[in-house]
Formats: sequence, C-alpha cells, structure tokens
Amino acid sequence: MESDNWIVQNLERALGVWNSKLREIWELITQTPDTFKDGAIWAIIKDVHGALQAIAYALLVLFFVVGVIRTCGSFAEVKKPEHAFKLFIRFVLSKALITYGLELLMGCITVIQGVMNSIMSAAGFDEVRRFYLPDEVIEAIEDTGFFESIPLWAVTLIGGLFIWVLAFIMILNVYGRFFKLYMYTAIAPIPLAAFAGEPTQNIGKSFVKSYAAVCLEGAIIVLACIIFSVFAKTRPSYDEDLAAAAMVWDYIGQVVFNMLILVGTIKMSDRVVREMMGL
Repeated sequence: MESDNWIVQNLERALGVWNSKLREIWELITQTPDTFKDGAIWAIIKDVHGALQAIAYALLVLFFVVGVIRTCGSFAEVKKPEHAFKLFIRFVLSKALITYGLELLMGCITVIQGVMNSIMSAAGFDEVRRFYLPDEVIEAIEDTGFFESIPLWAVTLIGGLFIWVLAFIMILNVYGRFFKLYMYTAIAPIPLAAFAGEPTQNIGKSFVKSYAAVCLEGAIIVLACIIFSVFAKTRPSYDEDLAAAAMVWDYIGQVVFNMLILVGTIKMSDRVVREMMGL
C-alpha cells in the first residue's frame, strides 16, 4: 500500500533498508571469496599470498633448524634413520603446506559452503523473512490529524533510527567475516611455515583452527537467519483500538525486538564457533 504520508514513508524506508541488508547477507553468505566483487579482491589476495610464500620458505628453514636443535640432544641422534626420516617427513609436509596452502584453504571454504547449502536445503529456506508496514497501521497514521501526529514523528524517528543502526551492525558483522577470510588467506604462508619445527607447530595449529572457525561462522549465520525467519514468522501484533502513536510504537517495538535477536545471534556467531572448537 503506497502512501504519500511522511511518517509512513520514513517507516517504510527504514524497513526497506533492513530488508535490503537481509537480502545482501543472503547473497554474501552464498558466495565464495573468489567470486565476491567479480574476483577483483581475490586476485590481490592471491598476489599477496604468493609474495609471502618466498618469506615463508625462509622461515620454514629457520623453524626447522630451531626445531632440530630444541628436540635433538646431539648430532648423533639426528643421524638415527628413524629420527632423520621423521624430520624429513615434517620438512616435506611443511613445504607442501606452504606450496599448496591456497588450495587447502579454498577446499575448507568449499566444504563449509556445502554445509551451508545443506542447511538451507534441509530447512527449505531460500530467503530470510522480511518486514513490511501493515495496511492497518498505514491507515491509522494517515487518519491522524496534524497535532495528533506530532508524537508519531518522534516514534518514527526513534524507531527508524533503531532499525537503520541494527541493519548496519548486522551487515558489518557479515562483511567482517568476509574480510577476515581474505586476511587469513593472504597471510597464511607465514603461520603455516611454523609447522616445520616441533616447538613452533602450535602457531600453525592455532592458525588452522582459527581459519576453520571463521569459515564455520557462515554456517552459524545461516542458522541464525533461518531461526529468525521461523521466530518472526508470526506478524507482530498490535491493538487496533489504541491511538495511532501507541499502535505504531507497539508495532515498532516488537519489530525491533525481533531484529535484535537476529543481530545479537550474528554478532555472537564467532564466539559460538570458538566455544565449540575450544579456541
């Protein structure tokens, strides 16, 4: 129902921003870093990753030597076939991690994308529930006189501001996950080189676990959107016998509450994953 009332337009504009951000989240979460923005950012990340590989190879040797010194009591121990073979395997695997690290990281992203697609298919969702201003509320606002509409202006400004802020907080968290994937991928050769030495291997393990956690955040965000859609499936109720300002305030209050649930769940997605993975 279209209206030329300023109060109605302001509320519809705020709800439109929320709905557009929800749609943007759904599009973002189903993309991979190499397809985002037509792959322009990914091309730069690959160049940075490749440049850091040269430094990582140098660190590989350093970490390997440090590991040998720290774990071997004498040179005679290094000459033992079983110990030498173990060191050789560690060195080869560490070098392979640096060389093929990009492919391994992309493989992790592909697996998580498959998980998210499975979640969406199992839940039967292809989009998140959107909010619209009911016709009854629009009619009540339009039937309000000038002086009676003054409280409505305040309600509209406050409610609209809350919706705008929540929409941008929500989308910033989703973009933040995307940018973390880029940063982790770009700098990956450095922490992966730490696998070369036994004393430094915990650095590499922490990196891999943290990267997996960032990838899994996408699955938590998808679940949050699905739960939100089911939770907010029932249209917010309001008493039609109330004054227009009270009716709008009641409706906006319930809408903002539903939005807070989704925003809060998305914001804590990283904490949920880290608690699950013991990070």
